[in-house]
Amino acid sequence: MELFQSQYDWIRRTRETLFQYCEGMSNADYLKEIESFGGDSIRDLHVHIATCYHFWLGTHGLGKSIAKTDPSGIKSVGDMRELFRKTDELVQEFLLKYEGNWEHTIPYTFKNGETSDFSTLWLYTHTITHEFNHKGQIVKIGRQLGYTPPDTDLIAPEVNTCQS
Repeated sequence: MELFQSQYDWIRRTRETLFQYCEGMSNADYLKEIESFGGDSIRDLHVHIATCYHFWLGTHGLGKSIAKTDPSGIKSVGDMRELFRKTDELVQEFLLKYEGNWEHTIPYTFKNGETSDFSTLWLYTHTITHEFNHKGQIVKIGRQLGYTPPDTDLIAPEVNTCQS
């Protein structure tokens, strides 16, 4: 199996643990905006993670036109699971397209007009590290709301199961 596919499988396993944690919360807490996190909710951070994958891998890596997801359209963890099911399909497509070609560069123009070339390895690395950053914030918000989080690190990925 290709290395980055194996890596993404581990990421999906930790995401599953996080989904299960979120399913143990009240829906009101999942949607609750937390002032200390800029008014974001756990749901909003989850959507932000998915849209990062959509933007960098889908729009720029695969040249797809992907509408930005409005967090208000996601009403539950079940809805979020569906958003990530579609995100996983996008990541799979990206991994298949660029397998063995991780130095391929894709030009990007910033809002200020400056340009840069990003390798497909950079695009993939950015999106997965971005997810783990916000996963930590989600766990922190849950803790602030009174929920004890599970271990969502990659310490024992074989213990977690990922639904295909």
